Amino acid sequence: MFEALELFKNLFTQHVIFSVALLLLVGYAMGHLAERIKLPAITGYIVAGILVGGSGLKLIQEQNMQMLYVLSEVTLSFIAVIIGGEFSFAKLKLYGINIVILTLAQMLLTFGLVSFGMLLVGMPIYIAFVLGAISAATAPAATVVIVEKLKAKGKFVDYLYGIVALDDAGTVIIFSIAFAISATLMGAAEVSIGSSVLHAFKEVGFSLIIGILGGLATHYATIKKRNMNEVKILALGFVFLSTSMSIGLGLSPLIANMAFGMVLVNMSKKNVRILFSFEPLTSPLYAIFFGIAGVELKLNIFADSTVLLAGFTFIIMRAIGKYGGVFLAAWGIGMEKKIRNYLGLSLLPQAGVAIGLVLFVQASPIMADLSPAVHLEISKMINIVLMSVFFNEIIGPPLSKIAIVKNLKRR
Repeated sequence: MFEALELFKNLFTQHVIFSVALLLLVGYAMGHLAERIKLPAITGYIVAGILVGGSGLKLIQEQNMQMLYVLSEVTLSFIAVIIGGEFSFAKLKLYGINIVILTLAQMLLTFGLVSFGMLLVGMPIYIAFVLGAISAATAPAATVVIVEKLKAKGKFVDYLYGIVALDDAGTVIIFSIAFAISATLMGAAEVSIGSSVLHAFKEVGFSLIIGILGGLATHYATIKKRNMNEVKILALGFVFLSTSMSIGLGLSPLIANMAFGMVLVNMSKKNVRILFSFEPLTSPLYAIFFGIAGVELKLNIFADSTVLLAGFTFIIMRAIGKYGGVFLAAWGIGMEKKIRNYLGLSLLPQAGVAIGLVLFVQASPIMADLSPAVHLEISKMINIVLMSVFFNEIIGPPLSKIAIVKNLKRR
């Protein structure tokens, strides 16, 4: 049997198309099973990735992952445009200040609680600060997929989309400040807080500019077109251009494409047809995207007891910060009870942004001159974040679904 499996691997698993086929077919089966037991399909997609990935049957070759990441970037582009498409000026005028208050409250409380929790379990202060900043990140993908699946709309969804949109930009800024302070504490004195904060604002600002220009170009290129095939070709071209330019310049494609969607929806109501035209493409991309997330989750992170303690502390403190920050802020500004009680539950999923930030620390040039002890702590930090991502990508979507269902209005 083992010889047959090895022969199977050697014959088929080398090709990336086979990897895509596996993620789609096993993802479909596990997604269907998840829905049968009242869980979101994306939980099944993640489990499928774990089963066929390095922690399971090892049917996804490492050399294929780089090509699969391209599909992840495409999926995140669509997700970001969809979120931005919910940012009409009318909604911003109605909810804008409340969304800012809710976002700041949950980000700052999460940063503070996680940093404190990491200090309690014996992590150095420079690691605690960075982990606190990374904990503020929220993954928008799970939220969007569940909202789209349930065809939910209303005030709850407006607030939810608003928070996850601002959360990405805010996390970049908080992380830049925390990393600058931590780098100084590690011994890299050449990193200044001022330059790091300026870099963060530049990243957010230039990402917004690319997205705005992309949205304007798409609007003027498609507004007079009646043929939806032509509209779709042009829109996809500009979305991919916005994404590739952001990645190439070291900016945030999420922020850029959120701005892209916001410009589209505010330039003309007719542009909603562009967002609708993406829908037939999204379902298979979502299955692949969350399958890849599952492949990346490594079960061996649970082998280190110190990482387990710190990881569970990180998860608990982050959950308290996310839920408690939104709850307290919502109570303070007098929001209705149902939204106040459930909105924080939808902010627990955590994935790409968190992993990207922790890998940024690992790859930073300042790491080269630091001591082996610091490198060991950074290795632990990476595993803590991966453990949190594993837990929150499995548990977060069902909790998000519960929260959205409790506030459900059909589209």
